[in-house]
Amino acid sequence: MAVRKALAGAAALVASVALAAPALAAGPAHHDATRAALRAAVAEGVPGVTATVTEGRSTWSATEGVGDLRRGTPRSPADRYRVGSITKTFVATVLLQLEAEGRLSLDDSVEKWLPGVVHGNGHDGSRITLRQLLNHTSGVFSYTEDEDFARTYFLKDGFLEHRYDTLAPRDLVAIAMTHRPDFAPGASWNYSNTNYVLAGMVVERVTGRPYGEEIRRRIIAPLGLRATSVPGTRTTLPRPSSRAYGKLALTATGPTYDVTELNPSLASSAGEMISDSADLDRFYRALLGGRLLPPRQLKEMKTTVPAKDIPRAAYGLGLMDRELSCGVHVWGHGGGIHGSGSEAVTTPDGRHALAFNLNADWTGDTDAVIEAEFCDKS
Repeated sequence: MAVRKALAGAAALVASVALAAPALAAGPAHHDATRAALRAAVAEGVPGVTATVTEGRSTWSATEGVGDLRRGTPRSPADRYRVGSITKTFVATVLLQLEAEGRLSLDDSVEKWLPGVVHGNGHDGSRITLRQLLNHTSGVFSYTEDEDFARTYFLKDGFLEHRYDTLAPRDLVAIAMTHRPDFAPGASWNYSNTNYVLAGMVVERVTGRPYGEEIRRRIIAPLGLRATSVPGTRTTLPRPSSRAYGKLALTATGPTYDVTELNPSLASSAGEMISDSADLDRFYRALLGGRLLPPRQLKEMKTTVPAKDIPRAAYGLGLMDRELSCGVHVWGHGGGIHGSGSEAVTTPDGRHALAFNLNADWTGDTDAVIEAEFCDKS
């Protein structure tokens, strides 16, 4: 789930950030550029950054800046954080596992599994396939682009009043259905959080269990992802963790707010999960390495369509392929939610993975960090 770009802003770096000593684990010299990119993010106004690289059997972690602006405490490599839309890769993996088990087809219509749910203002679930949900070619309007929703849950007055509200997946879909579709199914590409709310609902309809339970049973437990969770309506972050900061405004200036506590049901299966950098490395390495999906389903997941308006990028099924400036391709996903910006990517063979988090939602060049790790070996 991505917090609306209109909410992005810039903030002056507070003194406590400048005084915080970086925590760095020993690592090969070729991570120097990555370390510099992390420092640059803090210099640009991000309170703190935490990152972990796994390459073969070696692991390198680094942090910069602070995890708590009031106390000045540093970030930790073990920080748990909200991963936003990285949740989408977990959801897509479960649906592909269900396909491999013969319990559904990605060519099934949404109407088959969720009768009457995608209907109104030109939306028609009988014309949309599960595959089109996963690769964002459904045309279904994204509920997070609804102005009333954004005002209520992304801007200061609304967020501070409603941050603990519980929203059901059907509530989120219903918001989307008050709008016209972005385009006819299959006619174009547009990132829509509603697609993955619907995907999570399909998982529950097929299995009889909430999508989060299926993720725990099929992915979290088998891989031993001890820092990863599907919080549901839990409003706090598990420890260890840092505070999360946002502007809650349409402008690039103004005060910074602690937005750590919120009810993640507003993101649902589009972006509610929590993890840490080491777990995300482990997940994407296992996924691209063929440990979670049979070859046929992994091939489907990596079958992409152009990601409109995203340079050198293509979108598969909950998985994005990015070509970096040096020609290297990385697979993974990014995620943004209040006070948190995250990226998790790995090379096509799953051998070299990077995951990191910024505890801010208004600034920070995440592309620069990825480029530094995979392209600059100085």
